[in-house]
Amino acid sequence: MRIAAGLIFASAVSLCVSGAAWAQIPAPAVAAAPQVAPQAAPVPAAAAPTRAPCTNPGALGVARTVEIDTTGGPGFGFEHFKELDFLKDKEVVLTFDDGPWPGNTPAVLKALADECTTGIFFEIGKHATYYPEIAKQVYAAGHTIGTHTWSHATLVNKKLSEDQRKEEIEKGISAVKWALGGVSPAPFFRFPALQHPPEMVTYLGERNIAMFSCDIDSFDFKYHEPKKVMNLIFKGLEKKGKGIILMHDFHKETAALLPDILKRLKTEGYKVVAMRAKAPVKSLPQYDEELMKDVKLPTLSQRPVSSVVTDVSQ
Repeated sequence: MRIAAGLIFASAVSLCVSGAAWAQIPAPAVAAAPQVAPQAAPVPAAAAPTRAPCTNPGALGVARTVEIDTTGGPGFGFEHFKELDFLKDKEVVLTFDDGPWPGNTPAVLKALADECTTGIFFEIGKHATYYPEIAKQVYAAGHTIGTHTWSHATLVNKKLSEDQRKEEIEKGISAVKWALGGVSPAPFFRFPALQHPPEMVTYLGERNIAMFSCDIDSFDFKYHEPKKVMNLIFKGLEKKGKGIILMHDFHKETAALLPDILKRLKTEGYKVVAMRAKAPVKSLPQYDEELMKDVKLPTLSQRPVSSVVTDVSQ
């Protein structure tokens, strides 16, 4: 396996559990379905990614792009995975969990666009089915899209069977693919609450899906004070010098704070690295079919019955 920059991947994935990460308070449970029904299936395909020319001469930008061969399920983020140290000093990867979500995800996209930079979005499957148009905006802007389960279930929950855990993973993949109009996301996955059941780590390895922990957790799901979140991020960077930063595009406070985070990264000399997959993930047909039970059948008409069906004889 390789990264475009030349990193040789180890063949085995090591799971190293950090007490701090295991003690995380999980992000809020997946939000309830919106009042408006999900967009009907099938949805139009997402527009091909395009990145507008950068018009900000002082932008943070993207220092380099690396390509990830996900064969065997490599793990990233030293909070749990210690083997793949590919970032140089002062390099960061920006990651966002729990979207797509109205208002907040578009605000995150704008902040990234204003600084001509990029991130990885780990989307919850249900949220993607609620707002496929926002998922497509993320893709069209050229960001990498990974997955974050179907319903944000914590997969170490002993009440879940192994089949139910697999369904959370696979249905999340199918949902994001559906939201993107058939475009498959990257084989990048992040466990909710950064809790990694060993059986599912093995399963993801068999599916050739990379796992993402983090190096710096913003704890923006726990703390909603901008100063607190900013301090946590930059104290972490000061200590570690580089790393994968975990944030949430689900939270409006994070969306509002992101422009200041990006400007400070630039001011302090940090550089953003983009991570791309060598090949997309392949969804499994049985979960594609299962997903359709949760999505309304297609309709293009919003007309009332009386305007569609008219008595012509009695």
